Amino acid sequence: MADAVRDQPVDARENRLKFSGDNTFHRELRRRVDTYFKRNGHKQRDNARMYLKTTIILVSFVASYVLLVFFAANWWQGLFLSAVLGVATAQIGFNIQHDAGHHAYSERRSVNKWMARTLDMVGGSSYIWHWKHAHFHHTYVNIDDYDSDISLGWLARLSPQQKRYWHHRWQHIYLWLLYGFTVISWHLHDDFRDILTATIGKRKMPRPRGKDLMGFILGKVVFFTLAFGLPLVFHSIGVVLLYYAVVTMVTGLQLALVFQLAHAVEEASFPSPDESGRIDTPWAIHQLETTVNFSPDNKLVTWLVGGLNFQIEHHLFPRICHVHYPAISRVVETTCREYGVPYQTNRSFGAGIASHYRWLRQMGR
Repeated sequence: MADAVRDQPVDARENRLKFSGDNTFHRELRRRVDTYFKRNGHKQRDNARMYLKTTIILVSFVASYVLLVFFAANWWQGLFLSAVLGVATAQIGFNIQHDAGHHAYSERRSVNKWMARTLDMVGGSSYIWHWKHAHFHHTYVNIDDYDSDISLGWLARLSPQQKRYWHHRWQHIYLWLLYGFTVISWHLHDDFRDILTATIGKRKMPRPRGKDLMGFILGKVVFFTLAFGLPLVFHSIGVVLLYYAVVTMVTGLQLALVFQLAHAVEEASFPSPDESGRIDTPWAIHQLETTVNFSPDNKLVTWLVGGLNFQIEHHLFPRICHVHYPAISRVVETTCREYGVPYQTNRSFGAGIASHYRWLRQMGR
């Protein structure tokens, strides 16, 4: 009976967790970051570098798609262009859609809305993403039953609170392959399930209506036309499915790894609420305890992943454009040291991969 109750979805408006404690640190940190922008005369959003980056990414996406569908003459050109398209697709998610979905792209709501819909163009759903990522994940990082991003069902155990199955002893081996199927699952199953059930994981979400529902439907029509409809006019179904698999596997592996290196590593904590539904730390401290940066000195990684290697800065200031994360990270780290709160970093991408591997192995045991 207890397991049956645990498996029931929970309304997003019910059983909300509360964070307790002194928020002095968070207030002071916000003051210092605001002072940084005022002193340097920088705008937190509507940044010229971000607009240039958007242009580069969208041109790369369109060019690789057109070359793949209309001009690829042999298998190796197709595989190469599929991989490039997979990278460009992930770039749209990491950079354009992610900032826009957090209202960090522009001061103008309409610009954020349209840029967020680039996710719908590449097969996701900006509506579901808002609830799954911006609402549940960002509020309740690494809390089982609240943060659906750490829930892979029976496939894997990422949190100490999750049930361990016998096959999890090998998850540090097989999960790397399954990460590549993340996007395929979103395209063909997850989004439709979430809309039909009005749930994300075990949390209820409002079912889309009116313009939101129309946006969801039109997004899927556009995506399936680009992914299958148009290519099938020029290529056999086998070729189309092969290159679709390459694009989505490349995209899925990138998306999964960036999240896992930030939250599913040895350095991150996985707290549980008490019986009254309270987390015994302030919200900002909770973000710091459950989040880990990686590769902070690697400018190429920072560019490619949309500043999400500065995951701490992103979680504390999600409405600031990611191009500012390297600069404000110095303010954040200094303030954390002064207040004696954690600021956790894996200095390289490889160190983050190794930490995630060890965490998977530990949870499997």
